[in-house]
Amino acid sequence: MKKLTSYSKRVKYTYVKTTLVTIFVSLFFLKGYTVFEKTGENYFHVFLNGTEIGTVGEADRAEQLLQEARRNIASQSEDMIFIDADLKLVGEEALWGTLTGEDTMLAAMERELESSIRETSHRSYTMKVNEYMVNLSSVDEVKSLLQAAVDKYDSEEKFSVELTHDAQKEFNVLTTEVVNRQELTVQEEQKEEAIYAGGVQTTLDQAGAQADQQEEKDFEDYELGLMTMDFAEKVEIVETYLPENMLTPLDQAIEDVIKDQETPGEYEVVSGDTLSEISIKVNIPIDQIIAMNSETLTDENSTIRVGDKLIITVPEPELSVERMEQNYYEEIYDADVIYVDNDSWYTTQTKILQQPSAGFRRVVADVSYLNDREVTRDILKEEVVMEAVPKIVERGTKIPPTYIKPISGGRQSSGFGRRKSPTKGASSYHKGVDWSVPTGTAVFASCGGTVAKAGWGSGYGYCVYINHEDGRQTRYGHLSKVLVKAGQTVKQGERIALSGNTGISTGPHLHFEILINGSQVNPLKYLN
Repeated sequence: MKKLTSYSKRVKYTYVKTTLVTIFVSLFFLKGYTVFEKTGENYFHVFLNGTEIGTVGEADRAEQLLQEARRNIASQSEDMIFIDADLKLVGEEALWGTLTGEDTMLAAMERELESSIRETSHRSYTMKVNEYMVNLSSVDEVKSLLQAAVDKYDSEEKFSVELTHDAQKEFNVLTTEVVNRQELTVQEEQKEEAIYAGGVQTTLDQAGAQADQQEEKDFEDYELGLMTMDFAEKVEIVETYLPENMLTPLDQAIEDVIKDQETPGEYEVVSGDTLSEISIKVNIPIDQIIAMNSETLTDENSTIRVGDKLIITVPEPELSVERMEQNYYEEIYDADVIYVDNDSWYTTQTKILQQPSAGFRRVVADVSYLNDREVTRDILKEEVVMEAVPKIVERGTKIPPTYIKPISGGRQSSGFGRRKSPTKGASSYHKGVDWSVPTGTAVFASCGGTVAKAGWGSGYGYCVYINHEDGRQTRYGHLSKVLVKAGQTVKQGERIALSGNTGISTGPHLHFEILINGSQVNPLKYLN
């Protein structure tokens, strides 16, 4: 029995040993297992966006499977798709290990990528006008937007917008061309006729057109209405891929592009301008112009000079349209004013030599517009039914003299007009301006001229009178010392006296007057 038991144990041991060796050897030949070799990392765990997908025996194969998975997803849509794809491999040196089947791993990768799609980007078009940009979903929407801008001013639907390649750009950039539908059709027909007739008919047509141009047209010979149209700004369109949330609906884009925006502008004053005329020119109420220029303008009577620049806010759309219309009209008109210059007069002096009378005429004119604003008017034909009589104005050319404050510093102690008499003998109606200054303060000529009087002047005390080229006179009173004499010529700003307290005076000060036609006026209205 002992021998039998010992034999049985040996058989069992041999069977187990043989079985283990067989299994071990089989592992090297069974599909799905990697052979252990001393070559470093030979077994890789594949992670995609943080999720473990499976295992591979070669790192490059994981990259290849990912690219294939991306292609498979992209092929399901015509639009561009953005997908998060963060591939990581964790390698180890393994004796053996189970490998994930390639079909299984490819399917797992596709599932993970589909769940990681950020957003689908659609083929779209970006239109740029100056600094303004809008994104639209198709080239047809771009054309619809541009056509809406043209149709705003083209009620007859004579013009259409075509997109052409911009020859000035290296890349595939489109730009615009506004074409006359009727002329385009005629041109195409003429090309066909020219080819058919060998160019003979075209030559005859051109000769006829030249003859028509040389012959003077009558009013009914003109083709009236809208003649030309184009965009004032350069329009650029590029194809791109954008997500849905970056696209603007067509209706909204049309409203944004063609509605008027408040655009800051500037107007330079030209000869003959008044605030009311400028208001009409720029189509902005005069009170708004004054409000926008409150630092320089106080009311509608504020002085403006040639070259002054006024701030104006002009309502203009993002995309402006230029157009030219040929119009016939009958109007009452005024002839241009005729000016006769008088070099001996000041520019403040004018005299009407002839009163105007309006005329009546028939006109055909080319009128150019920028949006709704008229830019130019070119008269092509004019028939005067009744001649206008021009207004003739004689005007001075000499720059009138200016007046400055005749003393430095000082405190105004009495203004021009009625007052309570400050002392016995003083007038209750003050005919000048007083500045309180210490005795001996220098007094200057307010304007250049000739000294008419220099000496004692009763209530004025010591005083100086100066006659000026514009017929005005200035007076300086209560002086302590006179530094000029009658008949002497003085310049503006020249020292003529020292202030004092002479005559009927309540204290040291300078009394100053300006007289026009012999009567005192408020000096403060004439000082620069």
